[in-house]
Amino acid sequence: MRQAPCVILNEPQLAENIGAVARVMANFGLSDLRLVRPRDGWPQPRAWASASGADWPLDEARVFDRLEAAVADLRLVLATTARPRETELAVLTPREAAASLAEAAEQGWPCGLVFGGERAGLTADDIVLAKGVVTIPIDPKFRSLNLAQAVAICAYEWRVLEEAGPPPAFGPRTAPAEHAELMGLFGHLETELEAGGFFHPPEKRPAMIRNLRAALSRAELTDQEVRTFRGVVTALSKGRGRVLAKLAARRKETRTGEDS
Repeated sequence: MRQAPCVILNEPQLAENIGAVARVMANFGLSDLRLVRPRDGWPQPRAWASASGADWPLDEARVFDRLEAAVADLRLVLATTARPRETELAVLTPREAAASLAEAAEQGWPCGLVFGGERAGLTADDIVLAKGVVTIPIDPKFRSLNLAQAVAICAYEWRVLEEAGPPPAFGPRTAPAEHAELMGLFGHLETELEAGGFFHPPEKRPAMIRNLRAALSRAELTDQEVRTFRGVVTALSKGRGRVLAKLAARRKETRTGEDS
């Protein structure tokens, strides 16, 4: 069997829901559970009680302080949300998402699904860390879906493809960059744009950053492309520094001439 995707729960609240997710994961052959800032800390004995014997995802669950750290080693991340967001990312059904995950797994790329907490789901800043959005086609009259139910639907679609065997061969593909490398590019670019006065007016800065991150995420940059872009940013920042140094030197010369 190919390497299965991990399940990332971002800010889960109830231990019982975490246990129910572990039970669903075990049903469909998933085991890598990652928790980001669980509200009541970890471990929580009630989670094991709710798992009904599906202890292994809970026993090996990893806890992270930030979503960026939880997805850092992954090359394909999909975020699940029931509400449209302002980011321009591909929107997939669970079946389409499973196909993307299966193709990534066939290439040997670690991948995962991110699920939001019970109260508020995922924020726009969370979603732009993903390559695409998974939306379950439920009745719009009642969009509230239990956390374990959402995991179950996505895990079922993965299992169906897993049982059917590997997807048709598309030939080898260059792996997209790990999210840790992509986060490094984001931070580098945003720091230099801040220094250059790009984020104006200040109140639009969060939306501008989300748009930049979404555009770069859609590009599915490789490790080499990330390094190239960081080289471009470095070269541009050095060029700006040289221009500023020349301007300062000219101003100094002008002041010296006026003084004499």
